[in-house]
Amino acid sequence: MTMTADPSALNGDLKRQASALFRTKRTWSFALPLIVLAYLTYAFFAFDVPGLIRTASPENGQTLLRDSYSYKTHVTRDNRSAEVSIAVEGERKGAYPEGASPDWVTLGEVTEIRLAGGGLVTFGPEEVSYDIPGYGLVTARPGDGGANATFPPGDLPEWINASKNRVAITTDEGRLTITRNRTELFRYTTGWELFFFTLDSPYHGKGPGELLSLALNGEAAGIWHDFWYNPMWMHASVAWALFETVLMAFLGTFGAAIVALPLAFLAAKNFAPLMLVRQAFRRLFDLFRGVDALIWTIVLARAFGPGPLTGALAILVTDTGSFGKMFSEALENVDGKQIEGLSSVGAKPVQRYRFGVIPQVTPVLLSQVLYFFESNTRSATVIGAITGGGIGLLLTQAMITQKDWEEVTYYIVLVVLMVFAMDWFSGWVRRRLIAGDGEGH
Repeated sequence: MTMTADPSALNGDLKRQASALFRTKRTWSFALPLIVLAYLTYAFFAFDVPGLIRTASPENGQTLLRDSYSYKTHVTRDNRSAEVSIAVEGERKGAYPEGASPDWVTLGEVTEIRLAGGGLVTFGPEEVSYDIPGYGLVTARPGDGGANATFPPGDLPEWINASKNRVAITTDEGRLTITRNRTELFRYTTGWELFFFTLDSPYHGKGPGELLSLALNGEAAGIWHDFWYNPMWMHASVAWALFETVLMAFLGTFGAAIVALPLAFLAAKNFAPLMLVRQAFRRLFDLFRGVDALIWTIVLARAFGPGPLTGALAILVTDTGSFGKMFSEALENVDGKQIEGLSSVGAKPVQRYRFGVIPQVTPVLLSQVLYFFESNTRSATVIGAITGGGIGLLLTQAMITQKDWEEVTYYIVLVVLMVFAMDWFSGWVRRRLIAGDGEGH
């Protein structure tokens, strides 16, 4: 006797299951956004975002941004001797020769400084003044009694900070600081100061046409020397630092590939039948790649000292773990028929690996190695800041000074261009060696 299921009962079960499924989906559709919102709310207060907003300084941000594309020329008066000196960014390497000045400074018994907004600053034998458009004349007679400043009637505006011993006036034109011993004004100028030639170079201030004419007349070597060894921008040192950065990435990446390839055979299931051996090498790869390259950098710097080679070793150790895992997985997916064919004609194990395995995995392995090389070019910049080598060191030094942010911008631009170049180079190599057609798409 055959029993037939009741269709109405079956339909009822299906409806109940469908209703339960829809309820679950509706619950998660509401619950998931609430969970995300709760986490974001927690993070908002846990990381003290309100406090960060309160302490943020838009003025400091504007100053940092302005410093990235402009420079300051300092005009300084020694209030004891009345001597006036002028220097770009206040550095000796950028000091104007005695008697020389930019066109907005007139040297003399009374030094006049004309600012871009129409303001006029004068350094007299005993008195300093600043005629501020829309505000009035500020005068000071610095000496034993302090700054001895006098202001127009009324409350001082926010952009004037005045005490007995110090007066600081900050406007869009520049900044004037007066103390008992020194008066200093700096003015912003758009551009990167003395990027090509310093003030003591005979080629400073000459246009491209003049430089080309001088180069054609036999002075090309001198022009190149003064540019390449510019003491303020150190183009030669920067170029060497970029080379060190690329070298760290190259040695670390390709060294790791050379070390990881034979070890990967010992971690692949179809080449290492003993599970104990496979697990030992897989855990070794996990150890190497589980610790970040920056941590390896610190450990190796302690062992071998700072330097570019330490950075390359840190990349090598980390990438050995990553390559070992990826290479072993690629080896486990090779086609065994090619290996069997070589075995049938009497090929030895090394020959089977060389002609039956390596050609199959080379495109995948090479693509991974080139990608890591491109990525490690960026990582080497950060690693160099720790090990004391490459462009990362120069970038860190420029940031620590909290002054030459235009140099920071210069180094960042070079790093970005270097990454672009490595991206193009690795893509070109992949097309040539992997695709074999040499054509870009």
